[in-house]
Amino acid sequence: MEAKIVMSGIRPTGFLHLGNYFGALQNYVLLQQQYPCFFMVADLHSLTTHPDTKELKENVHRVLAENIACGIDPNQATLYCQSHIPETSELYLYLNMLAYKGELEKTVTFKEKVRLQPENVNAGLLTYPVLQTADIILHRASLVPVGKDQEQHLEMARNFVARFNHRYGIVFPEPHAFNFGSNLIKVPSLDGSGKMSKSENQNATIFLADEDETIRKKVMRVKTDNGPTSEQTPKPDYIENIFLLMKLVSTEEVFNQFEVAYNNCTIRYGDMKKQLAEDMINFVAPIRSKAQDLFANKKYLQEVMEQGAAKARQSAKSTMEIVRHSMGLNY
Repeated sequence: MEAKIVMSGIRPTGFLHLGNYFGALQNYVLLQQQYPCFFMVADLHSLTTHPDTKELKENVHRVLAENIACGIDPNQATLYCQSHIPETSELYLYLNMLAYKGELEKTVTFKEKVRLQPENVNAGLLTYPVLQTADIILHRASLVPVGKDQEQHLEMARNFVARFNHRYGIVFPEPHAFNFGSNLIKVPSLDGSGKMSKSENQNATIFLADEDETIRKKVMRVKTDNGPTSEQTPKPDYIENIFLLMKLVSTEEVFNQFEVAYNNCTIRYGDMKKQLAEDMINFVAPIRSKAQDLFANKKYLQEVMEQGAAKARQSAKSTMEIVRHSMGLNY
C-alpha cells in the first residue's frame, strides 16, 4: 500500500516561537522519519497580510534556517518555498470555482485578520483556506501536522476535496490533522490571553531567536497571586497557564515538584518562574545558535530551496496531469 503523505507549512511573517515548535515543528521532525513529507515556507500566504516584500527574502531564509535548526532534514523531507511551485497557483484557481463567499467569510481566522487589518481585506485573505487546500492536495497529502487554530481550515479543505471528487472523479484523499495520536497542542501565551503569536503580543511570546535575558524578563512578568490557601485548590487560568508551559519545556521531575508544592500550599511562584525561564532558555538556546549559523550560510540555504523545489515540482506536475485530465482540460 502506498505510504500516506504529510504536508504542512509556516508563513515567513516573523520569528518562529514555541507555539510553532510544539504545535507543528516537533511533529515535522518525527514525521520525516516515517512518511514522505512536504514542508513549505508559505511566502504566498504571507502576502495576504504583509504585501510589502522588502524583507521577504530575508524572512524566508530565516524560517528555512529555523526549520532546519529545529531538526528538519532537507535530505529526508522536501523543504521548499511555496512560490517556487507554479502548479500551486493553477490548482488554487480551479479550487476557487468550488469555494463559496459565504463559507469563506465565516472562517475564524478571516474574521481575526479583518479585525487586525481592516484597511487590507483583500481577496487573497478571503480565499486563504482555498490556497491552503491547494498546497496540501497538490501532493495528494492526507496528513497535516498543524495546531488547533487550523482545524477549521482542514475541515474546509475536506469540503473542497469532496466537491472536486464528486464533480470530476476521485483524485484527492481527504486531509486530516495528524499529531502522532496525541491531542493537537495549542501553546498558551505568557499572559494567558490566547496562544503565542508572531503578530500580536510579542512580550507574551517566546521566540526561538530570543536571547537569554529577554526570555527571563518575559517569564518573570507573568501574572501570579499569593498562592492557594487550602490543599487541592483548583488552579486559576493564569496559574494553569504557567504549569502548561512548564510541562512543555521542563523535566517531569521539575514539573511534579511544583505540582506537589501547589497542592500542599507551599508553592513559591518566584521560584517557579525562575525555573521556567531557565528551562525555556535551555530549550531555545541550541536552536537559536544553530539557526544563526544556518542563516549566515546563504549558499547552503539556496541549495536547500533549489533541491526542495525540484522534488516538490515533480510531485506537483504529476498531480496536475491527473487534475487536468479529470477536469477535461486536456484538449
